[in-house]
Amino acid sequence: MKSFFSHFKIQVNSSLYLKDPHSSELGERIIYKSINLIDELGFEHFTFKKLAIEINSTEASIYRYFESKQKLLFYLINWYWCCVEYRLVFETANISDPRARLTKAIHILSSIPDGDSEAINSVEVPLKKLAMNESIKVMMTKEVDAENKEGVFSVYKSIVKRVVEIIKEINPKYPYPNMLVSSLIEGSNQQRFFEAHLPGLTNFKEGQDQVEQFYMDLVFKVLMNE
Repeated sequence: MKSFFSHFKIQVNSSLYLKDPHSSELGERIIYKSINLIDELGFEHFTFKKLAIEINSTEASIYRYFESKQKLLFYLINWYWCCVEYRLVFETANISDPRARLTKAIHILSSIPDGDSEAINSVEVPLKKLAMNESIKVMMTKEVDAENKEGVFSVYKSIVKRVVEIIKEINPKYPYPNMLVSSLIEGSNQQRFFEAHLPGLTNFKEGQDQVEQFYMDLVFKVLMNE
């Protein structure tokens, strides 16, 4: 399916880069190739030296865009969050029933995007995989408080807020909506990781999306039984 979102420029927090990678052909090669290389090597073994070889450039040229590989990873994860928020806004805008809106939101947050049947940004699928494998490495750091002050978590927090507002329409008395939504986001990514690498820690059935079904079941049962 042709991506509706290909017409939109997604703006990532400027504190994450030294030069906007979307401003040049080299910058775009840096971010697109880094997605593939981090997936192939893992973030621990990914280096700017290896990336420079892949894009036929130099480490110095990469450092003109990103001050560290940590900032580059954070940029990519932030880019994913921006894609998710765009989908949340546009795919729930014309749904009046809050339960239907929440169903759509849970699907967007917990599923693997399907480029054949859904209008998604062309890079969302590989970014989703990156988020599943690496997002904890940009959150659980010593720099998190300073980065939060710089606003680099603003899109992530905006996603949580949007879904919390839907939850409050359904059950305004539920006392833990922020915890529920952040657990949905992080937990579904973790379950996807378990599914791929530690299947004994999750439930898997061929041909079924057990992760999305689990969080649909969990969220609605929690809200309806409260």
